[in-house]
Amino acid sequence: MVLTIREGVREDAATLLGFIRELAIYEKAEHEVAATVETIEASIFGERSVTRTLICEQDGEPIGMAIWFFSYSTWQAKNGLYLEDLYVTPKARGSGAGKAMLKKLASLALENDCGRFEWSVLDWNEPAIRVYEAIGAEPMKEWVRCRLSGKALESLAES
Repeated sequence: MVLTIREGVREDAATLLGFIRELAIYEKAEHEVAATVETIEASIFGERSVTRTLICEQDGEPIGMAIWFFSYSTWQAKNGLYLEDLYVTPKARGSGAGKAMLKKLASLALENDCGRFEWSVLDWNEPAIRVYEAIGAEPMKEWVRCRLSGKALESLAES
């Protein structure tokens, strides 16, 4: 078994969409997926995109993805690397693919002088939490993530 990790390219849009749908099913949120191949091509691979991807392959077959971007820490006055989503297909879980992508992202963070590498995880996703804690990640229990979307976002923007 040979694992390789490469940067995603426009031709990966359909593969990414498949992984996004599988992840949404796992997270019990399939009904929330509005992404299409076209919107992935535009938002990840378009001219103004700030989003990046990694594709993990096992013996040449895509088995996982990481979608990430640079964030910013005002206190550190440095960029950070934010992992939006990490996904490994069920058949490849336990192969080391997830940890390999996390290691690659940590290397990218250091190469780009980032002060931190962060992500969110659902509080019920115990298998992922165990993996994250095993690599030294610390849960940020004092922080609450907030979100505006849909009508609430529109309402604030128009107020």
